[in-house]
Amino acid sequence: MIKMSKMHKRLCAKSAAMLALSAALPIGSAYADEVAADTTPAASQLETVTVTAQRRKENIRDVPVSVSLLRDEKLDVLVSSGQDIRVLAGKVPSLNVESSNGRTFPRFYIRGYGNTDFNIFASQPVSLIYDDVVQENPILKGYPIFDVAGVEVLRGPQGTLFGRNTPAGVVKFESVKPKLDKVEGYYNVSAATHNTTNFDGAVNVPLSKEWALRFSTLRQHRDDYVDNTFTGQKDALDGYNEHAERVQLLYAPNTTFNALFNVHQRNTTGSARVFYANMIKQGTNDIVDGFDPNKSFTNAPNFQHLRTNGASARLSWDLDGVKLYSITGFEQVGSYVSHGDIDGGTPTGPGFIPFQVETAGGITSVKQYSQEFRAESKNAGPLNWQAGVYYFNEDANGFTDNFDTNTHVLTTHLASRQKNSAWATFGSVNYAVNDDFMLRAGLRYTKDKKDFNTVEATNIVQVNPTSADVSKAKVNWDLSGTYKYNKDVNFYARIATGFRAPSIAPASTSVPVTVADAETITSYEAGIKADLFNRRARVAFSVYDYQVKNQQLTVVGGTSNITRLINAAKTNGRGAELELEGFVTPSLKMSLGGSYNFTEIKDPSLSIATCAQTRCTVTDPLTTGNRAIIDGNPLPQAPKWTITATGRYSIPMENGEFFVFTDWAYRSKINFFLYEATEFTGKPMVEGGLRVGYTWDAGKYEVAAFGRNITDTQRITGAIDFNNRTGFINEPRQFGVQFKGNF
Repeated sequence: MIKMSKMHKRLCAKSAAMLALSAALPIGSAYADEVAADTTPAASQLETVTVTAQRRKENIRDVPVSVSLLRDEKLDVLVSSGQDIRVLAGKVPSLNVESSNGRTFPRFYIRGYGNTDFNIFASQPVSLIYDDVVQENPILKGYPIFDVAGVEVLRGPQGTLFGRNTPAGVVKFESVKPKLDKVEGYYNVSAATHNTTNFDGAVNVPLSKEWALRFSTLRQHRDDYVDNTFTGQKDALDGYNEHAERVQLLYAPNTTFNALFNVHQRNTTGSARVFYANMIKQGTNDIVDGFDPNKSFTNAPNFQHLRTNGASARLSWDLDGVKLYSITGFEQVGSYVSHGDIDGGTPTGPGFIPFQVETAGGITSVKQYSQEFRAESKNAGPLNWQAGVYYFNEDANGFTDNFDTNTHVLTTHLASRQKNSAWATFGSVNYAVNDDFMLRAGLRYTKDKKDFNTVEATNIVQVNPTSADVSKAKVNWDLSGTYKYNKDVNFYARIATGFRAPSIAPASTSVPVTVADAETITSYEAGIKADLFNRRARVAFSVYDYQVKNQQLTVVGGTSNITRLINAAKTNGRGAELELEGFVTPSLKMSLGGSYNFTEIKDPSLSIATCAQTRCTVTDPLTTGNRAIIDGNPLPQAPKWTITATGRYSIPMENGEFFVFTDWAYRSKINFFLYEATEFTGKPMVEGGLRVGYTWDAGKYEVAAFGRNITDTQRITGAIDFNNRTGFINEPRQFGVQFKGNF
């Protein structure tokens, strides 16, 4: 039984009232392989789409999972200004994405549940899957968005079908696939503030009746625009260069077999995250008077380099009564380094800086292999099933360095290696009790093993132990039911479990290797999905309640530049999600999404170090040793409320269409750390975008002017607590122009 707070009940009541008004609003429907319409919609009808949330193509309305989709214009608008994957934050209910490493190390949160760990070996409870291949290492999760058919966000545990490390959910990307029928493609070019340029494009080439190739590319650039007042150098920081390519080769000799091969790479250079020393006014969460985001005070080199590549082979056989799949994946980080001034200032300021910190972290190599074999039935009767086996192997080598801030000479070097292997077997069953009621059940057994060792420790006397070996086996399951109230309205309920494998953090001079035990989750969810008013509107509403046992948490900072892992006895979460979409008029299409996410750490025995007491205002109760008791605190980076809205108004013209598109996202306040302090609480934030353009020749060409963060909202989005009130901020306002063409 789902227990709800009074606020949660009020939210449900308000949301139920909103359902009655849904003719004028929308739901982010979900996507599929290639979003396909069952029927050609009328001019003011929403198309029917299919999703792969259950590893099969299904109508979004029939899937007993809270799932959202970003595709087409909604997705194109977000990436038009050259922004990275963090732009997805808040664009669907209950999704947050942030990073203290800029473009190269995103951290994902669903329903407030995520991980703030910035260790290069960190694991996350949100899994990122690109073209059916899991991107396990956090450095792999930042692959840019281009030539993508859709982004599917699955909320809640997905362990049965997608494996371990998915207790919070899955973010699933699917590239546009090659086609055998004709030569086609697109090109997209934009220019914006700070000499930001973005080009992406693709070409599809049939090579024969059986072979087709699709080549996709991305080029992004932004000039440095932040001055370094310490060196006197103008336009010294916060620029980047990014390019990525993907080549796909399709082989389809007949109707029973096809093979899709994928090779991709990414190369990124530019600034590391720009930190600003003492930018937070003491006793408040305000930015200090006179703060200028275009001026920094760094006395250390600031740069990032990243190179990744990968390949996959997806094979399928369509046989009598069964379909067989083989998915083989290889991902590699060839090199990665991020070097920066962590304190964000100089010995002379701004403000008081207890000690200087210049560090670098990186990866010398990561090699990841994965293999899945899966079979699914094609029965015409009420019973269908799918089953498979999965294998995963990763070998990761990383390092952390410290430097003398006066000479920039290396002072300490710590290199570590982690080997991770896992295998699983899984299955699920769908049974149609009658025409209106469908039952689903799934089961997965996983065995996970990690070996961690210190490879090199230069000028570091580590606290023992310096290595760790952990192994864990776990069974996860889910049970759900979907009731078809009528041809347009479905109700569903779901119980699911999930687990995240144990995590390991390196030893330091004051902390030994720390091991966080496996965490588990039990989640309850119920909802309604409906097409309304002859498919002029669509609505989805869900409520959920979950409990995490032994949640892995990352303690960062305090009074020194160290991290360690801990487990909380329990974490509770509950909330609700609402998505509406529809045509207000034939010319006006709108959408609205919102979520309420309540999280609470439940462990009276858990206390952690805080900032030096003179540097921030801790609001948690303290132990006699001035450690903060975090029992009852929300999870970090977990806003209680999020709201997203879009609107598109079009005016038909002789040979085309004039349009105005706007999108807005709101999140309530957040905590940056496990403990609560006035200075380290992020204020509520609203960001909006605007796009005005003209499309012609049946949508073949489009020209537009756009703006991102058009209100020039400036908010602290994260902080460093161990030294001073160092923070970093959201992306600046941008204006630009864009041209798109299809051929």
